[in-house]
Amino acid sequence: MKLASFQYRGTDRIGVLKSDAELAVIDSVGTMTELIRLGSYAKEHILHALADGQSIACSDVKWHPPVRRPGKICGVAMNNSASNERKISAPAHPAFFLKPASCLIGHNEAVRVRPYYGSVHPEPELAVVIGKTVRDTDADDALKYVFGYTIFNDITGNGMRAEDLFHYWALYPDEQNPGELKRREQHLSYAARYKGTDTFGCMGPFITTIDEIADPDDLDVTCKVGGETVANDSTRYYNYKVAEIVSFISQFLTLEPGDIISCGTAFKPSQNRKSIHHANFQTVDGPVEVSISGLGTLWNPLEREEKAMGKWRLS
Repeated sequence: MKLASFQYRGTDRIGVLKSDAELAVIDSVGTMTELIRLGSYAKEHILHALADGQSIACSDVKWHPPVRRPGKICGVAMNNSASNERKISAPAHPAFFLKPASCLIGHNEAVRVRPYYGSVHPEPELAVVIGKTVRDTDADDALKYVFGYTIFNDITGNGMRAEDLFHYWALYPDEQNPGELKRREQHLSYAARYKGTDTFGCMGPFITTIDEIADPDDLDVTCKVGGETVANDSTRYYNYKVAEIVSFISQFLTLEPGDIISCGTAFKPSQNRKSIHHANFQTVDGPVEVSISGLGTLWNPLEREEKAMGKWRLS
């Protein structure tokens, strides 16, 4: 089943896809997070909506992200095996960062970029929607805590990443002399701006429930910008499988219903050799489309806001 959050005639609703062009309203539950928290009882509300719920044309709704305010959004970094040859050094586990819920937009909503952001590009990804609270799950059991899957476009501001780069001496206790400190040269860039800026998290249109996806580790992923394909890839090229990612993150963070884990960029270039890194939203026109087999297509226009940086320093 495919579930959505949307606004219809000024009222926020949730619903289930009834046909390619029609949604059935779930009016017994207020939000997607509330529905997810119902666990196995959620199916009763969904089936009731399909049988007796109000039907609405998809063309008449304003789409929201399927989960509008998840408790956290975890993004897995450098998880595509196509990036392995570029790694000078890397951890032997999934590395992840957090994005704020305030960056989310839904299907058909505009990605907005400003000149002072610098270069900005798409990152098409499979995302997991957590269904039950979990801490410390083994990989073999991890998928039991997944409610479903959705499409995520992890918009990334490379220009801001470069501006926020620190090259510095980190201080660590000296193993040989515990009372002393030693310096280690490091490069570091924090992700808050270049990953979490407003509209940098496109998600939707639907959550596809886990029963409809036989193998999340074998889904085709494509991305188009302005009608031109810039990525043609598959989740089978992820370094870490979905269950491994969920398990690893749960060793550190309690995962709760409605939390999102975006599993990493599918960025294998298209046959014309164009890649996501050629699709700078400062210079390339939209829309941007991400399609994943079994999940649908997430479509977002681009808007360039001619707005200068505000006066953020005191006089």
